[in-house]
Amino acid sequence: MIGDLFASPLALLLLPLPLVALLLLPPAAGEEGGAMLVPETIAARLAAGIGARVAGRSRLGLAGLLWIALVLALAGPQRLEPSPALPVSGRDLVLVLDLSGSMDRKDFEIDGTPARRLDAVKKVAAAFVRGRTGDRIGLVIFAERAFFAAPPTFDTESVARTIEAATIGIAGRSTAIGEGLGLGLKRLAKSPAPSRVVILLSDGANNAGTVGPRDVAVLARDLGIRVHTIALGANELGMVGDDPDAVDAATLRRVAELSGGTAFRVRSTGDLEAVSATLDAMEANRGRAAAAQVFHSYWVYPAVAALLLALALAASDAGLLTRSALAQTFGRRKRRRPSARQPAGDGERGPDPAVKSESGRPERHREAA
Repeated sequence: MIGDLFASPLALLLLPLPLVALLLLPPAAGEEGGAMLVPETIAARLAAGIGARVAGRSRLGLAGLLWIALVLALAGPQRLEPSPALPVSGRDLVLVLDLSGSMDRKDFEIDGTPARRLDAVKKVAAAFVRGRTGDRIGLVIFAERAFFAAPPTFDTESVARTIEAATIGIAGRSTAIGEGLGLGLKRLAKSPAPSRVVILLSDGANNAGTVGPRDVAVLARDLGIRVHTIALGANELGMVGDDPDAVDAATLRRVAELSGGTAFRVRSTGDLEAVSATLDAMEANRGRAAAAQVFHSYWVYPAVAALLLALALAASDAGLLTRSALAQTFGRRKRRRPSARQPAGDGERGPDPAVKSESGRPERHREAA
């Protein structure tokens, strides 16, 4: 059907519009003095006659093709093509990442080189997200404040790039674990997905915000949202001296237990990679969505053709002006050369036709004595 070939098939009704205008509209009234007058010479007739016929036909053809291309672009040609089935899991997953000041500590390694905690997390988390094809993934970043850096989306590559671009300080320097976890739950609470998961990663203790992590964990349990926690860092709160950067692993473990999730303890980049693989295996629920047919639009091709035809029409007009100028140049009459009978210049007088000799011929003036 024509509706499957064009997005706006009614636009095709504009195709005969130039012919209708040519038949119904009166001819344009000429204006006196508007035509270019060229002397009737052989060169002028050849240049003007042949040039007018060729230019007129070419301009008419170009204008017609230009109109057809414009109408086709406006109609929006399209084709129905099958789309391959995409993997789908039916899961919404939100990463909640700690960007507090302690993430700047260099106690991890990447390829044998000392690295910040943040750099190790960015490397592993970005790779984890890129492997979650079929999940709808969002990203929450928190420190003293929490905000959604990426809303849940199937575009895992964009979420991975957002993780790689994260920097310390954009959300403050303190650690508000309850605020970050609560923001992730708020988005997932309205999700219709059958499986909703939060992965919370922190390397410190909750020392900011107005809500505690355990209270938020009870809310996650009531909402049916699992929370997996990752405690990052070498030292744990209460087990080593007064380390301001020690992680509160006990609280994170309790959050995971209350919500039905799993708690992980990470002290190195290798541990972090192992946790990523474990989570990927735990939350694996791959399926295939039903194949679909989608329309692919091709309006850009007639649009480009219309542009090229417009440029050709402009070049044709420029050529017509050039031929007209040549015809005018060839049609100029030759200038007359001055003759011997032409009146002389200042200080001299030519022969007086009124003075004649006896033979009837003009008599030359004699010089005065």
